Amino acid sequence: MIQALGAGMADEEEDPTFEEENEEIRGGAEGGQGKRKRLFSKELQCMMYGFGDDQNPYTESVDILEDLVIEFITEMTHKAMSIGRQGRVQVEDIVFLIRKDPRKFARVKDSLTMNEELKRARKAFDELWILTFFVLSEVSLFSGETIFNNYIFHSNVLISSHVNEK
Repeated sequence: MIQALGAGMADEEEDPTFEEENEEIRGGAEGGQGKRKRLFSKELQCMMYGFGDDQNPYTESVDILEDLVIEFITEMTHKAMSIGRQGRVQVEDIVFLIRKDPRKFARVKDSLTMNEELKRARKAFDELWILTFFVLSEVSLFSGETIFNNYIFHSNVLISSHVNEK
């Protein structure tokens, strides 16, 4: 869909009025500092492909979408900063802002739930790893030469304690 819109852009780019408008738009989004670094290009290309666009969408399409995403994030951040603790954005502020949009609210709720599940899974994995490491280190203590050394050490301790008792 965006590809079809982009096809008409080639004709418009030759029009000098379009170029002037295009530069005005770019100047506003970039603050007049030339091209800004694209932050989400790869992710947006993958998302566009997942939603049915071409595997390599037009750069202009990705750039427009990225401008919209950055504008949305900036707007939400400013709103969140104004309702919560000043100068600080918290998860609760974002949830409060989107509470009336059922789709966004459900998505954020699912993402937060998944985040908690992943934290628990990582913690369980770390605990399992520590337990496994402990068990393996205990097993290695009782293998090969270590068994013989432990036997000798414990034998000497038993003999010396028995001799000291008499």
